[in-house]
Amino acid sequence: MKWYGSEKIRNIGILGHGGTGKTSLTEAILFATGLTSRIGKVDEGTTVSDYLPEEIKRKISITSSLAPFYWNEYKINLIDTPGYNDFIGEVYSTLEAVDNSLLIVCAFSGAQVQTEIYWKLITEKNKPCTIFINKLDRDNVDFKQLIDNLNDKLDKRIMPIHLPIGSGNEFDGIIDVIGQKAYSFKNGKMIETSIPVELESKAKKHYDALVETVIENDDYLLEKYLEGEDITLLELKESIKKMIKEGSLFPVLIGSVLNNIGIDSLIEFMVEYLPSPLDMAEKNIDDEPLIALVFKTLADPYVGKVNFIRIKTGRLSSNSTVYNATVEEDEKVGNLLLMRGKKQEIIHEARAGDIVAINKLHSTLTGHNLCSKENYICEEIYFPLPTYQVAIIPKYKGDEDKVAIALTKLLEEDPSLKLERNPQTKETIISGLGEMHLEILAERLHTKFGVEILMNTPKVPYRETITKSIKAQGKHKKQSGGAGQYGDVWLVIEPYPDEHFFFKAEVFGGAVPKSYFPAVEKGIKEAMLEGILAKYPVTNISATLVDGSYHPVDSNEISFKIAAKQAFKKAMEKANPVLLEPIMNAQIIAPEQFMGDIIGDLNTKRAKILGMTTEKEQQMIEVNVPLQEMHNYTIDLRSITHGRGSFKISFSHYEIVPQKIAENIIK
Repeated sequence: MKWYGSEKIRNIGILGHGGTGKTSLTEAILFATGLTSRIGKVDEGTTVSDYLPEEIKRKISITSSLAPFYWNEYKINLIDTPGYNDFIGEVYSTLEAVDNSLLIVCAFSGAQVQTEIYWKLITEKNKPCTIFINKLDRDNVDFKQLIDNLNDKLDKRIMPIHLPIGSGNEFDGIIDVIGQKAYSFKNGKMIETSIPVELESKAKKHYDALVETVIENDDYLLEKYLEGEDITLLELKESIKKMIKEGSLFPVLIGSVLNNIGIDSLIEFMVEYLPSPLDMAEKNIDDEPLIALVFKTLADPYVGKVNFIRIKTGRLSSNSTVYNATVEEDEKVGNLLLMRGKKQEIIHEARAGDIVAINKLHSTLTGHNLCSKENYICEEIYFPLPTYQVAIIPKYKGDEDKVAIALTKLLEEDPSLKLERNPQTKETIISGLGEMHLEILAERLHTKFGVEILMNTPKVPYRETITKSIKAQGKHKKQSGGAGQYGDVWLVIEPYPDEHFFFKAEVFGGAVPKSYFPAVEKGIKEAMLEGILAKYPVTNISATLVDGSYHPVDSNEISFKIAAKQAFKKAMEKANPVLLEPIMNAQIIAPEQFMGDIIGDLNTKRAKILGMTTEKEQQMIEVNVPLQEMHNYTIDLRSITHGRGSFKISFSHYEIVPQKIAENIIK
């Protein structure tokens, strides 16, 4: 296999709203570069990057997929990513592995919901971004209006590098603004031609605007321009490359994947203008010690784990040993793999800047760092917090262990999932980024591991407490001829809002020996496991042992434990018991125009507004809201904001449930 220096590699993540043509573009590129004999179709389930049964069934991408290709002396690692927010965790990890982002926009729709979400993520991570407008062959596309839309919704520094020749069905070529050349496309091949006379002035106008933008960011070229000197094509290109790398220019390219227009010109642009790993590092990375980041993991029930890695510096060989700095363990490297979709090709070495895979590493997972012990480094990949929960049980009795093993493997693949056991409700809770996210999890458990689960709304972990102080007696006496049982206690129970439980003994004169105090406390704690209203655990109680009696022969620990339980239950019945519910702290972020509807919806959920802040065109509202009201909030918020809202949620405290609602729960 041919080796590529870091200056000859381009790592590019393809992002975009669902349905903009990301996977189809990947197919067109693989075909154009001779890696496939035909262009796969999403509708037919024949694409390289969408190969999972769930992707083929739903005709959408649900995981990121690596698709490397070669162009002249360059290797380009493309990563096709999902376009739906339920799978945005794949985008987070992809952006850690690539140097560049390619944002796909539909010519007819312009900047859509996920376009804006991904744009924000791209800019937060300071990734150079090129925009590719697909579907220029659609009718009623106004190119100027489209660019204005991108400037308005995304960034003013977005500028067209390509202009369309023709529109709708007659779109058949592009104008290269930088080189002031035109290209037509025959059977997907790019052929240089003349700029149509009627478009010459438009091409010149865009060229002048581009030059003006460039010289505003380049002091040397500005000086030449002011002195009346010509700016050479090479100087212009070099300055544009620098601006793309620094994020001061976001070039727009165009095409029609369906008609194979603009594919070759896009590839040429990738190798000529987009920064290499060497460009981004700004230092020699080839001869440095190994540093590699694991950004993706596949769990196969038959061949084991496959870890995808981005080599930041140094090189990696098969049959070598690396140090996992995250878990502080040595790992034995078996085969190195070049992955293209699901196809694997064994390679023997990978070098700085490249993206490859390793199989059968023992402890290595997504987000882990591989390096040499002498070059210790530990980075992290941050994933979005899950916001949608379901309780799961195996569909068939006896599958508990199989389901647990399968879930563990799928959680290794997708760190945006979270699995936990609720000790109060005794439920297994799986959390994800949305309803579809968890639906597909269930499908993958079945298709990949042969197990099925049932999903239900999680139970709310209610609790019970008291609102006034009460004194009560519990007396346990049992005679059965021989050694009997005797325990007698008087308890005072009081509200204790600061802590879960507090016990003390204030017995005088030896009415109850100290040796029985632990048994009394244990009896109270056992009684608190089930309240008297609806058998929910009791909390925020102070219990004081104030009096009692004992028998020198018949008294024992069991007797005093039983007596304490009786006293506690009697006292609780008279202490005005109430039901408590978990209150969550939620921070909701959305464009200002949706805030009225969001607040109106929150009011129906018994939320208490804590405050609001504004940042640019986004507003953040912080509320306390009952957990019971938030089970479907991921779905509700997406509906209200058309997908433009997001939220974070965490436990805050417990509060008394309103009486009418409590009555329905207790029933």
